[in-house]
Amino acid sequence: MFIIGLGTVVPPQRYAQRDSWDALQNWPQFSQLQPRSRAILKKVLCTDNGIATRHLALEPLAEVFDQTPDALQARFTKHAPALAAEAARRALKNAGCQPEEMDAVLISTCTGYLCPGLTSYVSEQLGLRQNVFALDLVGQGCGAALPNLRAGEALLAAGRAKKILSICVEVCSAAFFINDDPGVLISACLFADGAGAAVLSNESLPGRRRIEWKFTDSRLVPAERDTLRFGHQDGRLRNILLPQVPQVASELAAKLFEESLGAAGVKREQVTGWILHTGGRDVILALRDKLKLSADDVRHSSAVLREFGNISSPTVYFVLERALADNVPDGLWWMSAFGAGFSCHGAFLEVSAA
Repeated sequence: MFIIGLGTVVPPQRYAQRDSWDALQNWPQFSQLQPRSRAILKKVLCTDNGIATRHLALEPLAEVFDQTPDALQARFTKHAPALAAEAARRALKNAGCQPEEMDAVLISTCTGYLCPGLTSYVSEQLGLRQNVFALDLVGQGCGAALPNLRAGEALLAAGRAKKILSICVEVCSAAFFINDDPGVLISACLFADGAGAAVLSNESLPGRRRIEWKFTDSRLVPAERDTLRFGHQDGRLRNILLPQVPQVASELAAKLFEESLGAAGVKREQVTGWILHTGGRDVILALRDKLKLSADDVRHSSAVLREFGNISSPTVYFVLERALADNVPDGLWWMSAFGAGFSCHGAFLEVSAA
């Protein structure tokens, strides 16, 4: 399988972390939060936590305080299809493909629910064929991009498709609310909105840098499920985010990488690029420690986090796009993402000159 096109998109509204702090102080209910909660919000938003700005589907930012279930669902319904479709258009343009060439469309999300799913709306907006195979993948959290791509690989390998659209979209602001739960508070300060898409094919594009999917594997640890997942509270999605996420994520990511090296017959020195889900500043630091990486190795993940925040499942599309535009050497690149489950996924991409 080859990735022959990439596209990413975020909402036009861009907010500095300090903008969020200023909005909170003007919120009438802010004074009703416990002192500890107000201190957490101030620390995360007003000190360097690895994020400078985020793009949110909120205009004005004060919309975030309309936290009724209906308002949150309306936010997802309005923005998720639009973001997914625009990311797909950019990926198609990047690949030099037309919508009618797509035999399948796979869309992952965890921040909202539609029935029919996002594939129905995106297929309509893009003008995909009526007989396109449309698959909605829900509930895999921040790690969803790699299972999505793996499903595409299976369709291509089985001869069921020749070209596929792989899309991840999250409207994290449709799952924001503010109360005294530390996980809820930190989530509202870290996550952001956006979409990423890739065009997948069994053939590379002539004259273009080749990105070949060579090997993939995953690990699922249900015993750590409550470390990071969505729950429900008062009819709203509630992010459960425990302090041990960096430790759990980094240990599982390092174990998966080491085991994948052996399974794929790859030596560590062959790995020339690192396409890692950002998570947050503490997650990146933990990944660096466990995977023995330098700041330069994770510079693209850090840059995406700083500019966009944690975009959840689309993040690795943003990191891969940035790495391809930079001078990362050809060779084997390790792509990895993790999230709800607790799950971790990885893949070796062989990147080579045209």
